[in-house]
Amino acid sequence: MAGRTVRVRGLPAELPPDRAADKLTIHFLRARNGGGEIAEVRVLGGPRGCALITFEAPEVARRILEAKHHELSVGGRKYRLEVTAAEPSPDEVPRGGPGAAPRGRETAALWSLLDFEQIHFNSYANEELSGRL
Repeated sequence: MAGRTVRVRGLPAELPPDRAADKLTIHFLRARNGGGEIAEVRVLGGPRGCALITFEAPEVARRILEAKHHELSVGGRKYRLEVTAAEPSPDEVPRGGPGAAPRGRETAALWSLLDFEQIHFNSYANEELSGRL
């Protein structure tokens, strides 16, 4: 399944998250940058300045990843962006019927989306409901 989300690194650390989201939206909406309609921009921050951008269509994410050069201009300075594929978002992970267990890449994606405490809590709740406790 083609993903719709890309990870962008290299944002200036001094740029506030709301302004970073605006700058990224403008850059990745432009056709000349391979862009298109955006569903969500989530700025994660951190020392390297990171964001996740989810596009409406997987073809847009593919074009963005194929582009060799992404550069963000902020206050007269240019910042080279590193754009890579991101793990699928929860709405991109295929779901099976009741009781279906994910396999392969789906399992890795789910582990990256859930933390241990959530898994432990859900397991405990399921055991309680099934009468095993």
